[in-house]
Amino acid sequence: MSLPNQQIDQDQLVARLRAKQADAFSYLYDNYSAAIYGSISRIVNDEDVAQEVLQDAFMKFWDKIDQYDATKGRFFTWMVNISRNLAIDKLRSKEMKKVGKTDKIETYVTGIERGNLNYQSIDGIGLKETLAGLREEERFILEMAYFKGYTQSEISDEFDIPLGTVKTRLRMGLKNLRKILQAE
Repeated sequence: MSLPNQQIDQDQLVARLRAKQADAFSYLYDNYSAAIYGSISRIVNDEDVAQEVLQDAFMKFWDKIDQYDATKGRFFTWMVNISRNLAIDKLRSKEMKKVGKTDKIETYVTGIERGNLNYQSIDGIGLKETLAGLREEERFILEMAYFKGYTQSEISDEFDIPLGTVKTRLRMGLKNLRKILQAE
């Protein structure tokens, strides 16, 4: 049975996908790819990478359709969650980190300039002086986590600091920062 010009409801679409009907997959792609691509592109800024994640997402929908449970939510929400997770995984992948390290010099310089602008605006509100009241190791962890965008695990791996120590320093840094700000 052909699906191109007809509307089918969500339950019928899921049933056809579970039956591995190719026309149902075509219908799914034709009717949902733009919305799914939109959710991916909000996370992944590179169009080529977003297209790759979109393709991976649709393959995962096809492969994992039996895991969809209508009692836990709508089919579209299930697809968006899978897409979102794939996009985040892609950003955190070693492949993407290597891409950032091999960017053209113009991209790198532009990134530094943007970073300096952000840091200058932070300096303008006196945050740098406020952070100076923290211990060096707490200030370092806070700067890496909040201004440079590192996760706790990335800080641990990149700077060879035990993860528990990173978490403790971050927690203590925030606690001490609160005390400094309350005293002002």
